[in-house]
This record gives sequence, structure tokens and C-alpha cells, in this order.
Amino acid sequence: MNRTEHDRTTAPRRRARRTLSILAVAAAVTASLLAGQRLTSGPPTPLLAPAPSGVVAPEVGTPQPFTPPAPPPPPASLTPEQIHQRVAPTTVHLISSVGWRDTAGTGIVLTPDGLVLTNHHVIDGATDIRAVNQGNGASYDVEVAGYDRTRDLAVLRLAGAAGLPTPALGRSAEVRTGDPVTAIGNADGGGVPMAAGGVVTAIDRTVTARDSADGSTNRLSGLIEVDADIRPGDSGGPLVDDTGAVIGVSTAGTAVSHDDGPTPAPPREIKSYAVPIDEAITVVDQVREGRGSDTVHIGPTPLLGISVSDSVTVPGARVVAVGYGTPAEGAGLVRGDVITTFDGRPIRSAAEHTALMVARHPGDRVELGWTDEAGRPRTAAMVLTTGPPR
Repeated sequence: MNRTEHDRTTAPRRRARRTLSILAVAAAVTASLLAGQRLTSGPPTPLLAPAPSGVVAPEVGTPQPFTPPAPPPPPASLTPEQIHQRVAPTTVHLISSVGWRDTAGTGIVLTPDGLVLTNHHVIDGATDIRAVNQGNGASYDVEVAGYDRTRDLAVLRLAGAAGLPTPALGRSAEVRTGDPVTAIGNADGGGVPMAAGGVVTAIDRTVTARDSADGSTNRLSGLIEVDADIRPGDSGGPLVDDTGAVIGVSTAGTAVSHDDGPTPAPPREIKSYAVPIDEAITVVDQVREGRGSDTVHIGPTPLLGISVSDSVTVPGARVVAVGYGTPAEGAGLVRGDVITTFDGRPIRSAAEHTALMVARHPGDRVELGWTDEAGRPRTAAMVLTTGPPR
């Protein structure tokens, strides 16, 4: 899709014994030298040579100024082929089953045991998610560890993964307009990692995307804009700099249009976008630490069993579909009802309803208030079950 870490008991002891033995040898050598001086005729030979004329010798034990080491040289730029060879094995091809259709996306492997970063919209609504690692070709079942739909980010776990290669992570705060970049991903769902080169055309950009689940709009801000041709299926893949370090997560792109007529029109200007990696890693850290928030959901997704859109008649979230056998159906909700309260809080839009569900988990009890198509107010309590990511 495209919306575009010893045994800490033994090691120190071994080092201590080695240190003591070195000190013992040093003491013995010093003692023999001193003894030799007493047996030799003539004045004793000083252990420290006198300082040259005009030079003041430093006192023993006087700390000397510290000269910091020279900084390491910057990483060398890589060719496009080298970037692809280095980064492609650190990605996964994601296949999300939504209803009767499969959609494709890309993920970035963050840890050897299979923690993966991708876009939320890649796994949104999926009842089953599979991943194929592009380094070893192995297929893995996927568990959703958490997500932030407002930033279009999701963190996944690959069941049974071990020893997977991971990419270097750069710093998106250091990205500047004109920097060369490469987007790598499962372009057009082909199952083969492809690379698209370009440059950074702008930073700190804002785009508005419409959520296919509830029709609400979502403003994504602080994005990196590039002219790399990011295609459907590239979503969730790495945007890397010329050293192969990940600086962003590809999230949206504008495809090039073509005209097959006798006088082809020029292609539209390519504008593709990526979530900065600095921002993405803050979400990853929250998920790994289990720190949910108003926007970051941890663990399995709760299911109420309805799809909603903004109501055009009265403030609220209009029910456009009710799932069979779901808590909503059991409570009597039907298509056309307008949800007006959620646990006593007013609901004025579909987005507000969706936002309140972020902090809920399977097994939670919630109470909804709604107005039916006849205008009658109704309320009911229901227990949330487990559903696909939303």
C-alpha cells in the first residue's frame, strides 16, 4: 500500500589477577635495579634522566593536558549498487490480508530477533500479516507490537526470527535539502526489493492523507520530501543516505503519470515523503517499553465491530457497517446509527471515536451512546474483543 546486548562473575577477576601479576613483575624488576645500584661502584645512576638545559621537567604525578583524539573520518559514500546490496537484506516484504484481498508493503528490520518498523497503513485492518526477509528468504508470521496511526508508524515482531541483518541508522536531524537519497522497497508488490534514487527536495513538510478505514483525514507533519519515485509497496521501507544509513521511513509518494498518445505529456513532478527516523525511533522505544499514550497503542487491537464516518446530520460518528458476531452487533448497533458518546465523553467525529479506541485493549468494557435512525437516544455497554489493527 502507499500513503504514501559475560559472565560478570569471572571476567573482572581474571583481569584483576592479570593486573596483580604485572605489578608483581614490575616490583621485582625495580627491586633488582635498586639492588644493582648498591653493588655498583661510583655514584648511583638516576632512574630519571635530568631534563635538558632550559627545560623544566614536570613533577612526577602532575597531570598533563589531555589532547582529544582526532574525530573519525565521515563514512564513505557508496554507489547505488553498494547501497542496494547493503540495505536490501535488512528489509522484509510484508503481505497484509484485508478481507479477501492482499496488499503489499515493506518493513525495516531493527533487531536480529525480528523487531520491524513499517507504516501503520500497511497493516491497517489486516486479519493476517506475513513477512518475507529479503536477506535469507525465510517467511515469518507477524505479530503487531504497537502502532501510532497519527504518525503512520507500526512496530511488528517476526515469530521465531534470529540472526537477521539490520541496517545502520542515521540522524534525520542532520538531513539537508539537496542530500542524495535512495528509497528501497517492495515496489508495486513485486516481491523483489528495488531501489529508487533521488535527492531531498524539502524538509519539515506536511501532507494530508485520508484514512481508508473510517474516511477521516490525517495530517502527517515534519516529513522529509524527496524526488525519489516511491511506489505502492515501498511504504514502510527505508529511505537511506549516500552511506546506506536509514534517515526515514517511506510513507507516501506521487506516481509518475504517462500518456501513451502520439504527443506524450511531461510527467508530473515527483514528490515523495518519509517519516524522519529520529521521530520513528521514539515510537519504537515507546512500544518496546510498553508505554502507551493518546496516540501510541500497545499490543493487540481491540475490536468493537463497526466502521464509522463523519456524520453529516448531527455531530457524531455515523455507523456505516457492523461486523457479524461482534460486540457492536450484540449491543444492537445497526448501520445508520450515529454514535454520540463514548464512556460518557462526547463524540463529534469519526476521528474522535477512533482516537478513544487507541487506549483500549481487548477485554475492556466500554459504554456507547448513540442516536438511531428514528432519532431515539440509546445506550449500551459492551466488552471489546481482539481485532485487526486500526
